Amino acid sequence: MSGQLSAVLFGLLSALIWGGGDFCGGLATRRASVIQVLLIAESSGLLMLIGLALAWGEPWLSPAAIGWSMAAGSAGLLGLSALYRGLAVGRAGLVAPVSAVLAAALPALFSGVTAGWPDRLHLLGFALALLAIWLVAQSGGATGASQGLGLALVAGCGFGSFFILINKAGADSTFWPLVVARATTLPPLLTLFFYYRMAWPTSRPLYSLATLSGFLDAGGNAFFVLAAQAGRLDVAAMLSSLYPASTVILASLLLGERTTWVQRSGILAALAAIALIAA
Repeated sequence: MSGQLSAVLFGLLSALIWGGGDFCGGLATRRASVIQVLLIAESSGLLMLIGLALAWGEPWLSPAAIGWSMAAGSAGLLGLSALYRGLAVGRAGLVAPVSAVLAAALPALFSGVTAGWPDRLHLLGFALALLAIWLVAQSGGATGASQGLGLALVAGCGFGSFFILINKAGADSTFWPLVVARATTLPPLLTLFFYYRMAWPTSRPLYSLATLSGFLDAGGNAFFVLAAQAGRLDVAAMLSSLYPASTVILASLLLGERTTWVQRSGILAALAAIALIAA
């Protein structure tokens, strides 16, 4: 029971922190390109994770763990690239919820096949969590057109694969797998940065937002790994994937953005899901 409660707590912390990271990253991309923001965020998060790994005195990874970590970083970058492209060419009301639900569902299915299925109460909680993710991620825009659906599926598979792979890499340690995964994303980003001949941003507010986004994203990753270590992968993935609720709440409180009745229904469904999963 103690392990299960720890998994629930860490999973919820991951969702809260990830949501904050997405909120800061979204604000930063209003001031600079996605690649510029990601470079700052990924670099700052990498430095933070290296510091935590050294402070905790974690031993270096085995070759197998390094391989899993690099695969996780590649999957995460693929998911992020597909998500941003999907949001650019498709409808946010379709792309965001499809990718988020698939990202949560894949690790749950993987955990069920490899570790056994949870009881009916927890399955009901998972179903409510998936419904909550879908509702909260709705942007309120028009739906019905399937443009961007393929990219949403790729993004969801990328994020879901990241959850599975980083869990494999983090069986014995927390921070070094995330260090390797994040370091794997920097060469492609730098390649794009120089290919498009981008200028390095000089805005201090941009640096602050992007750096904070990187710190929060790295913290969310760490709490996800801790949640998966303390309990089941499906519990960690479901609860961590509720992060859109945190983003929506922050946008409402700090920017005055109105939440739709669909999003409010999703937040209520998320609370019910948390109660069932924690039972």
